Amino acid sequence: MVPALIRRFHEAKLRGAPESVVWGTGRARREFLFVDDLADACIFVLETHSAEQHLNVGVSADVTIGELAKIVADVVGYEGDVAFDASRPDGTPRKLLNSSKLTAMGWKARTSLREGLSRTYADFLGGGGRYQ
Repeated sequence: MVPALIRRFHEAKLRGAPESVVWGTGRARREFLFVDDLADACIFVLETHSAEQHLNVGVSADVTIGELAKIVADVVGYEGDVAFDASRPDGTPRKLLNSSKLTAMGWKARTSLREGLSRTYADFLGGGGRYQ
């Protein structure tokens, strides 16, 4: 979802589009974790955990798709309107992990959503996303 929004708003910015449309109502909620934080969690678990139980890795917070879209538009520098097409599906109403076991062990994500999106957009502009 994040790569699609980045590309959508980037291209809308380049075209000077007055509006960019996102599927769904924008009310569905999702949790996002920056990839470097996932890598950090994996190393943390390998170094500190030996029990045979699963651990969820997440930030234990979610945002609406509408909030995410507006943050992505801001990070990209898209100044047009963000519209939502409610005739398109929202998907599952909420996707949020219970990461309390990992948090209790002392691990916490360090990268905010905005910072992760900014770093991802910089990578996109630098060709990391293979954008042409």
